[in-house]
Amino acid sequence: MTEKTIPILPCHEIQPVVDFYTALGFETTFRQKSPYPYAVVERGPVQLQFSGIKGYDPAGSYSACYIVTDHVDGLYATFREGLKAAYGKIPTRGLPRIGPLKNMSYGMRQFLMTDPGGNSIRVGQQISEDQSLRPVPKETFARAVHMADLFVDSKQDLPGAAKIIDHALRLEGEHPTPAQHLRLLVLRGDIAQRLGDDALAARLLTQAAELQLSEEERASASEALARLAELRSSTYR
Repeated sequence: MTEKTIPILPCHEIQPVVDFYTALGFETTFRQKSPYPYAVVERGPVQLQFSGIKGYDPAGSYSACYIVTDHVDGLYATFREGLKAAYGKIPTRGLPRIGPLKNMSYGMRQFLMTDPGGNSIRVGQQISEDQSLRPVPKETFARAVHMADLFVDSKQDLPGAAKIIDHALRLEGEHPTPAQHLRLLVLRGDIAQRLGDDALAARLLTQAAELQLSEEERASASEALARLAELRSSTYR
């Protein structure tokens, strides 16, 4: 027997959710208005179902599912292009939104999306045979980067991540390496931008761009540098 798991996710209104997944290249294969709103969207082997609930608050949603793929970079690029075409820009805050693509400490390369119903959709690709959560580093700033990353793009606790980074950046007597400093500033600027504090985001990202890094440091921080360029582009657009 072959089993298949299909998530049934809540939403306040069906149409905005259907429009969102249409922008991502999903096809609506079922739709009803009564006896209650319901829709099914499919893209290849992925099927998601949605149930409309009166009075449901998308901002307070805890619903989520994880989509595992063999081509996360390609899907990320395709989804961003589709969202930009549908919404006029790539939505990075509020509902709906899409986050950055990054390597996580539990062996997955992933990005997070949140649809208009408040449902968190994680899309990831395995990049390590070891899927266990990596040990938390003992060194002060490596630990701060590690924990803040988890808070931002796994737990989705932006204020919590901001506190971790702010504490690390205020430490006296200890200083991060240039690459660590870059990662902390970029992630904190990313958080500020997602929270709508564009002035703080611009200040932090400018500070990150002005850091002097060696070629070796730039190579080790290539993902942070790419995210910095993306964030600055959206900040000054």
